[in-house]
Amino acid sequence: MIPAHTVDEPPLAYADSFDVPVLFRNGPADKPKRQWRTAKHAAWSASDGFPATDGWYAPTATWREIIKAATEVGRDVTPHLQNQPRYAHGELVARVSPLYAYLGAHAVTSRHPVPGAKGRRLTLNPVYEHGTERTAKSAAAYRLGMTMTEWACRSLLGLGQTHHLELGGPVPALSDTFKDPKKTLPDLWGRHEAEGMYWLIEAKGGSVGVGELRKGWVQLEAGSKILGPYKHRIVLVGASVRPGDDLFLTIDHDLRSGEPPLPPAGSDADDAAVGPGNLEDHLGDSDDALIAAARAQMLAYLALRSAPASQLRTVPVPADRASRHRRSGLTTPLESDDLTLSMRADARGAALHIESHTLRTQIRSWGLDDFLTCRIPGTEVHLGMSRKLFAACARLHEEDLAIAQRTPGLRAEDQPTLDQGLSDEDQEVQRLTQQRILREQQEEARPRLRPLLRDAYQRGTTSDWSDLLRRPQEPKLDLEGDEGLLEAATPETYLAVSRYDLPPARLS
Repeated sequence: MIPAHTVDEPPLAYADSFDVPVLFRNGPADKPKRQWRTAKHAAWSASDGFPATDGWYAPTATWREIIKAATEVGRDVTPHLQNQPRYAHGELVARVSPLYAYLGAHAVTSRHPVPGAKGRRLTLNPVYEHGTERTAKSAAAYRLGMTMTEWACRSLLGLGQTHHLELGGPVPALSDTFKDPKKTLPDLWGRHEAEGMYWLIEAKGGSVGVGELRKGWVQLEAGSKILGPYKHRIVLVGASVRPGDDLFLTIDHDLRSGEPPLPPAGSDADDAAVGPGNLEDHLGDSDDALIAAARAQMLAYLALRSAPASQLRTVPVPADRASRHRRSGLTTPLESDDLTLSMRADARGAALHIESHTLRTQIRSWGLDDFLTCRIPGTEVHLGMSRKLFAACARLHEEDLAIAQRTPGLRAEDQPTLDQGLSDEDQEVQRLTQQRILREQQEEARPRLRPLLRDAYQRGTTSDWSDLLRRPQEPKLDLEGDEGLLEAATPETYLAVSRYDLPPARLS
């Protein structure tokens, strides 16, 4: 049983900020001896790349950033959901629920205070410590490792969208080698625009010891050997936490020289230049960034598209995307964004004197956009996006569905029947084969997709939500807001969490 001295307290209402100790070093070493508590940490400043020196840092994260990372990292399951978009909700629940189930927060007094530190750190809660079986702990460790790796690489270090390496890696000519089932390779790859190189990334989570880290380094070295001709960085992230202690990260890294990254298929180097930071900061000038952003948000798109009308609403955010460009992290918390607060207040006042059927048009004339959003059933997470990105996702989904319907191996008639009795391993091979075939077809279609998605994105600016959703009524425009939600936005997406269901505090 959970010991009686553990207080049975409700979740607290507070701003969702936590300090995450991070140790940068140039290769796996012994697990630090509680240095996440005792070492002198440097303040983190957004650099869109690796810090100038290794050592301990103390960046601050929001729960919203962590949840956003959880919803976007991992194997792309959307090819399997093309005809059943409602199941996107289940995948999103699977990605965020272990974090809510097993993480808590506690107050920490640092020996060497860092300016701006919040004095709270994430930890494991008593449910995990006293009541969780080994297999559940392993699954939670996997999700924690992937989530915190995504957060560190993208929110801290400015990496672009991550991809699973199992689908073939960044260089088409090396695809078959990366797909070799006999090779044990790292989890993810990405392209860092500011650094001008590929990244190979391995994620570890749980009670991560040096043995586990060294295994991860071997996986990275194997991937690095394949990618050898191209300049790249290998990155090993260990998200380590034990009951009663702080969650901290070790980031082991090494830089490998070589040729610059290749431009995407069908483009030259100038067209492929996306620029540093969030993909969404560059959707206006890069077709490849638009394709990547739409594909990254496909799970959220399917969840929105399939949600019942009663669960959909639209929330006002400033139409000026520059107000939400990357400053620190990927998202802009809206409760502290003066522009959003003032524009919403003005809209609420003016709405008292405007007919409801013209209100949506009026707020757009005042410089507000309305993002479609819904709560993911089974969670207290709300996801959403702009009409422009929604329109691009819709067109991309149509094109992916057309590819699947005309490609042998992906068509319904090519799928094995249930009575074939495939083993789990054979089913996994089959799923990976299907995903790889689809990815190859998607890359071949990229030159044709560029103008199609650009046209959809631009038309989305003036489209009504009823047209985009193909429903007779517009979703409810919510000008009043919900004081129980902590909201955040990127240039094209929206995320909110319930402030009353954040990980509860626990005694140190």
